[in-house]
Order: sequence, then C-alpha cells, then structure tokens
Amino acid sequence: MSSPEIESLSWGQMTVRGCSSTYKDCKVWPGGSRAWDWTETGTKHVPGVQPADVDEVLKAGVDTLVIGRGMRAELQVPSSTVDFVRRTGVEVHVLQTEDAVAKYNSLVVRGAKVGGVFHSTC
Repeated sequence: MSSPEIESLSWGQMTVRGCSSTYKDCKVWPGGSRAWDWTETGTKHVPGVQPADVDEVLKAGVDTLVIGRGMRAELQVPSSTVDFVRRTGVEVHVLQTEDAVAKYNSLVVRGAKVGGVFHSTC
C-alpha cells in the first residue's frame, strides 16, 4: 500500500487524497488516514507530541515519520518523542507544517513508506 498524498493545507484544514473528510489535525500512513484527536492522549502544545501520538503510525510499518508542528511551529516535539521514534529504526523529520507536508509529499512521490502527524493551526 502506498501513503496517501496530502492534497491541500490551509489554516485549520487539510485534505488527504482518497478521503472525503477534511481534517484539522491528521495522521497518515500507507493505506490510510484519520483525524488526530489530541484528547486521546492528552496532547497540548507544551510538552507537545508524545510517543502515544505517533505509535499508531509507526505500527503501520513506515520507514519515515514526518511531524508537522503547526503553521507557526508552536507545537512542541520533545526529544524523548524523537528518541522513541528513532529507537524503532524509523527516520524522523520535525518541521513547520507547510514544510512538513512538502517533505511528506516528496517522499510519497518517491514511493517511500512514509507516515505523518500534522497540526494545521498554530
């Protein structure tokens, strides 16, 4: 299965190819996507993205994970989360969301097994 391309991104809104839903924040992986509901793990801008936020995407068998920190990069990504991802053998990129989507889509085009978690507001 291939990773779905992110078709559009604007403040508070993302669309993913093959999905009829529009997301505020989303998780994507080879063959799927869904809303990223921060209340599931208690995520807040600080301390930020937790291992539990990315675990589902890692379990989808990705080789690369892209984390979008928001349009103004206000969502934190602690080193403990980056270390958690790296310990699984997965390459990780932590970027401002517009840059993260561009990186993610460039990997999709190359056929990479890439996943991501993206925050589309601050």
